[in-house]
Amino acid sequence: MSPRYDRIPMSGCLPAFGRHRGYPPRDGWLRKVYVALLQDRSALRRPQATVVLGVGKSMVPAMAFWSQAFGLAARDGRDLVPTDRARWLLDEEAGADPYLEVDTSLWLLHWWLMSAEQCHVPSWRYLFGYSPISRNSRAELQGRLASAAEAAGHKTPARSVLAADIACLISMYALRDRAATSFEDELSNPFRTLRLLDPEPSAGGAGDRSHGVFVRRAAGRRCPDAVQAYASLDFAARTAGPAPGSISLARLASDPLGPGRLLLTGNEDLRRAVHRVARRHADLAVVQSGDGQEILAYSRGPALLAEEVLATAYPALQPEAGRAWGKLALPPKS
Repeated sequence: MSPRYDRIPMSGCLPAFGRHRGYPPRDGWLRKVYVALLQDRSALRRPQATVVLGVGKSMVPAMAFWSQAFGLAARDGRDLVPTDRARWLLDEEAGADPYLEVDTSLWLLHWWLMSAEQCHVPSWRYLFGYSPISRNSRAELQGRLASAAEAAGHKTPARSVLAADIACLISMYALRDRAATSFEDELSNPFRTLRLLDPEPSAGGAGDRSHGVFVRRAAGRRCPDAVQAYASLDFAARTAGPAPGSISLARLASDPLGPGRLLLTGNEDLRRAVHRVARRHADLAVVQSGDGQEILAYSRGPALLAEEVLATAYPALQPEAGRAWGKLALPPKS
């Protein structure tokens, strides 16, 4: 089923504000949850979960949340089970990148997080996909998030909950955050290497850079071509349907939930990446439409073609890896 898609921010999101418990996803967390669930689907509910995962008690629910938010685990009653997507990426023997050692995997996970059919991080989706400006004070962003939640029919979160979301966003993506609680936090948040956010000075010019947030709209120029093309085909499958067809590059670049916005890729950078990938794949082509627009045409179903393109980003994978999991682009609903 295609995700709910319209122009109302947060309309396709769960009202999941603050469920990260203040913790961004830390280094090793996603794999620890995957391995634990392979051995025992009830592992995160058991009293010994802290021992199995090697974390404090308050971090266990945060780890469960992030595994679901990235589409790496899905609910089955009270338990969690690993998804096919998790096996494709994290399997010890056949996984694309079991220990998330390359930035390609972080970009991919960011796309999965932002584009999920039921997005678990509405504040994240709003900031990257819908925010009308790149520079926000924390107070301004809190107000916009509250308005977006109300427009989507969600109960308006408390200011403290929205403040926690914003703090978690900055901790997750800003390379240097002066509000970080410890040096350990600086080293343990892998998504900071993507540098999607920068802390910004407050509107009054105060020296404390923790008062503002700056979305680095050109950060996606470092995103690998294969991930940009995968996201483009994934987006096409969600919005244009499963059959062979086409989608305009302008839409890919500017739609709120398209790769241009969510991966922070500029129009020209996305265009170049798609052109380069299309030249290497017989089932892809960039052509001009009758009205002069460039379009990405695909002669096979975009979902499976997306997986094949993605597999090229991981040279160690077997040739059939792009078709191995079938439902990679759209994991089971939680």
